[in-house]
Amino acid sequence: MRGVLFVVAALAVMGLAFWAYQENYKTQATIREVRELHAQIGASHERLSMLRAEWAYLNRPDRLADLAELNFDRLGLLPIMPDAFGRVDQIIYPLPPILPITNPIELSSDAFQSVENPL
Repeated sequence: MRGVLFVVAALAVMGLAFWAYQENYKTQATIREVRELHAQIGASHERLSMLRAEWAYLNRPDRLADLAELNFDRLGLLPIMPDAFGRVDQIIYPLPPILPITNPIELSSDAFQSVENPL
């Protein structure tokens, strides 16, 4: 009986060692993947900050004014003046559409008179 217990214990130890070996490799692969993702995120942040700086550089007011002046014949863009802006009360909003009556209610004039003048 003792021999069977030793064999079962040895098989259990070998099984657990094999499982731990597999888990170790899975963990190492996951850590490597996380490091790669962190590197990609860092590169994306750097690229985003570079794109934001480039956008700010390209949208400088003096540069845009020069471009509008150069392309005036084609685009017809004028400089923005204060009188080009309006007020909110000058905006004409469309009226909401009048919806059709789908569930009409019939009223009786007798019921109205009895509620108004109870006798």
